[in-house]
Amino acid sequence: MTTVSAPTLRIEALHKSFGDLEVLKGIDLAVAEHEVVCLIGASGSGKSTLLRCINLLEPIDDGRIFVAGEEITAHGVDVDRIRRHIGIVFQAFNLFPHMSVLDNVTLAPRRVLRTDRPAAEERATALLERFGLADKRLDYPDRLSGGQQQRVAIVRALAMEPRLLLLDEVTSALDPELIAEVLAVIRELAGEGMTMVIATHEMGFARDIANRVVFLDEGRVLEDGPPDRMFREPAEARTREFLQRIIEAGRL
Repeated sequence: MTTVSAPTLRIEALHKSFGDLEVLKGIDLAVAEHEVVCLIGASGSGKSTLLRCINLLEPIDDGRIFVAGEEITAHGVDVDRIRRHIGIVFQAFNLFPHMSVLDNVTLAPRRVLRTDRPAAEERATALLERFGLADKRLDYPDRLSGGQQQRVAIVRALAMEPRLLLLDEVTSALDPELIAEVLAVIRELAGEGMTMVIATHEMGFARDIANRVVFLDEGRVLEDGPPDRMFREPAEARTREFLQRIIEAGRL
C-alpha cells in the first residue's frame, strides 16, 4: 500500500481583511515537498499578504494553514517555533546596518536555535562561500551592492535550515543588471529541491523555474497550472488580459 505524505504547505479557505478591505477572499492552495510555486498577479492582488499570512506575520481572519501536516493557525500554537521552519525574504533587504554580513547571518541561529557561535559561523561561512559572498563576510551592508545585500538576506533565511522558503518580490528593488545574480541563487535552490513559494513580477523567471504558476486576482486564486499552459494557453480571460499587458510591456 502506497502512502501519500502531506504537502509541505496546505491552505484552506483563507480570508484576510485590513479594516473594510478584504484582501484575501478564500484562498485554497497546496504546495508539495520540493515544489516551486510562483504567485503572479497585478499589484494589490494579495500575493504579499498571502506570504505574510503563511509566515504568521499577519493574523488570518478565517481559514486554516498547515505546514508539514501541522495546523499552524490553530489556537495556542507557538508562533516563534513555527517561524523557525519558514524562511521569508522581502523586497527590502532588512539587514541590520550596524552588523557585519557574518553577524547578520548568524544572529538568528545563535539566538533562536541556540547554536554556538563557532558552529553558526561555520555554516554561515559555507553558505556565503556557496553564493559568492565569502569575501564580504566581514563587510557591513552599506558596502554591498543591492544584489549582494539581497543574496545575504537569502543566505540569512537559509541559515535557519527552513523546510519552506517564501520569497516576496525579491528583485523588485534591484537595478536590472543585479536581478540576474539573485535569480541565479533562487534557481540553484530550486534545483536542489528547496520548497518555495515565490511572489514575482519576473514572468520569464516564473516560466523557467516554477513547477506551478498561480494567478491571483483580487484576492482569489483565479487560475493554477503548469507554466507552459499558464503562459501559452491560460484558461481564464482575466489571466489572458494580465499576461497580454506583461507581453506588451516587454516583460515576457
